[in-house]
Amino acid sequence: IQAAWSLKTRALTEMVYVDEIDMDQEGIAEIILDENAIAQVARPGTSLKLPGTSQGGGPSPAVRPVTQSGRPITGFVRPSTQGGRPSTMEQAIRTPRTALTARPITSASGGYVRPGTASMITNPDGPFINLSRLNLTKYAQKPKLAKALFEYIFHHENDIKNALDLAALATEYAQFKDWWWKVQIGKCYYRLGLYREAEKQFKSALKQQDMVDTILYLAKVYLRLDQPVTALNLFKQGLERFPGEVTLICGIARIYEEMNNISSAAEYYKDVLKQDNTHVEAIACIGSNHFYSDQPEIALRFYRRLLQMGVYNCQLFNNLGLCCFYAQQYDMTLSSFERALFLAENEEETADVWYNLGHVAVGIGDLNLAYQCFKLTLVNNNDYAEAYNNLAVLEMRKGHTEQARALLQTASSLAPHMYEPHFNIAILSEKVGDLQRSYTAAQKSEEAFPGHVDTQQLIKQLKEHFAML
Repeated sequence: IQAAWSLKTRALTEMVYVDEIDMDQEGIAEIILDENAIAQVARPGTSLKLPGTSQGGGPSPAVRPVTQSGRPITGFVRPSTQGGRPSTMEQAIRTPRTALTARPITSASGGYVRPGTASMITNPDGPFINLSRLNLTKYAQKPKLAKALFEYIFHHENDIKNALDLAALATEYAQFKDWWWKVQIGKCYYRLGLYREAEKQFKSALKQQDMVDTILYLAKVYLRLDQPVTALNLFKQGLERFPGEVTLICGIARIYEEMNNISSAAEYYKDVLKQDNTHVEAIACIGSNHFYSDQPEIALRFYRRLLQMGVYNCQLFNNLGLCCFYAQQYDMTLSSFERALFLAENEEETADVWYNLGHVAVGIGDLNLAYQCFKLTLVNNNDYAEAYNNLAVLEMRKGHTEQARALLQTASSLAPHMYEPHFNIAILSEKVGDLQRSYTAAQKSEEAFPGHVDTQQLIKQLKEHFAML
């Protein structure tokens, strides 16, 4: 009986496994042949897609807020994570051909000029260079002019196809001995989403000439392929050849931070400051790490250092205000937030400041002021999930159950990665006797934050209720 049972169990698991994949043979063949395909289930600590699998024991969402991808909020906004680079070749080809307008370049100007000079005509209303008339073969044979022309096409015109054609012709003319052109071809491939081809070009360039820039570009390729461990090894090999290079140390710190290994990231950011004590990103990240580690006084020192260095923006004064409040320096708190509101450049920044002012109001016990601050947050940014959640808590204190439920449902739909709205819906539903909805919301809360003790206790209570029923 035991052998038959084990066979039956094995057959069932195999059936479920096939059913979960749900892919025909052509799809499997595509994955095998596609060099850019990423493993569906990564090993723990080797993927940026699942930062919670890291071995570093990062902070929980109860201590440090997380983004929608599950990573803890960093102390510095980085272009690589914010920029919308095209992920496929079709998107890259469809990108605007100029840096100034979304319309493609027309060849209406210079219709009566000789074809040889038509490409270099300058028209006040037209483009500086008409790329459609360029003879790329001719310019590829003039190395100095070709490099300047490539920079213009790649960075200003954003025409990756023509830039790649010029780079290919120029590197062929240089008999594949010029490392600079290989790096440019790699950059074009990266922009087009051909990461494996870009990797080959960067590796070939590194063999000819060891450069920090090439190492950084190759690491970007590995990160886009979701191979952070390979990128880390590359940076560490680079540090052996370029000891004390700030950009490489900072690159290691960023990867550790994205993998939720905050303690290792902080150590590398401190190494960055040993080499360059005016590095804004390192100071900001160490400051935010101290703030979320219940050390607002130390965080305040780092943010004051940024202020002394000349950084003068809304975000800095916002952080200064929070640090002053939690360090019980109330005389500076409101003046810092006032300065932050004055320096806010858009409504999103204003909403952040009002939201933090709402927290200050809750901390001093003025719930009416807190209510007004959270309302002003939503006036400036109608998609602010945290403000909806906190307003719902204030409504629950007033006894307005239906309003609180509506606000919590809005918050949970706007930010499904947050556990607080789901947990609050579960508590509210349990109080009014809707046990099924409470159990569903509690399960969502547990998915968002598996280590939340209150959620686990609530689920246990609800299971006991269901068992009694």
